[in-house]
Amino acid sequence: MNTFLHHSENRGHVKMGWLDTKHSFSFGSWYDPKYMGVGSLRVINDDTIAAHNGFGTHPHDNMEILTCVLKGTISHKDSMGNERHINAGEWQLMSAGTGVQHSEINQGDEAVHMLQIWVIPNVRDAEPNYQQIERDPKKSPNEWQLIVGPNDDAPMHIRQNAEIKAAYLEKDHSLDVKATQKFNYVHVIEGEIDIAGQVLKAGDAYLFDEDSTLTAHENSQFIWFDLNS
Repeated sequence: MNTFLHHSENRGHVKMGWLDTKHSFSFGSWYDPKYMGVGSLRVINDDTIAAHNGFGTHPHDNMEILTCVLKGTISHKDSMGNERHINAGEWQLMSAGTGVQHSEINQGDEAVHMLQIWVIPNVRDAEPNYQQIERDPKKSPNEWQLIVGPNDDAPMHIRQNAEIKAAYLEKDHSLDVKATQKFNYVHVIEGEIDIAGQVLKAGDAYLFDEDSTLTAHENSQFIWFDLNS
């Protein structure tokens, strides 16, 4: 069985004034060859952005960039003409394709907490696009919420044979994970869960390739990456 427990304390931690971030995988100034991603999942950055600060205009290409806002509101502006606010409980997917420039700024008076997730696409140099949905798992606890998928009927369409699901599991409740693809990777946002006898706390993640059951030791929120490559 292909399993791996990724402890929160093994993430890279970078603090630079307005940004306090933890990198699950090598990113920017933090590099560790043991942590280069899982299949097509390349980045999970856990960002806390101070008030009236953020990422100025910068470029991306050939990357599927998913933003999950957990607290506050981030303001997005890009070269495709989009100017949007992404609030807590909302998700944004920007398919960079041939190239896009964008900024993400916290215009509010309180810190923003968000995850930024990068998935390598299976199609290169496609036309860039922007998608955004409201999908707060806390409003529908104890069930999986599909966020992105490879098919057109998914809430947001990703250019990769992958599904990303989120859930908020109340204490002592359980959810099944059907390992239908090559990589199954669960990342815990908050709380504490048990999966296949492994206890995961906030910031921990677990890679596995067999059907399993998640049980919450306390109210918990997490993301499941179901990846074919």
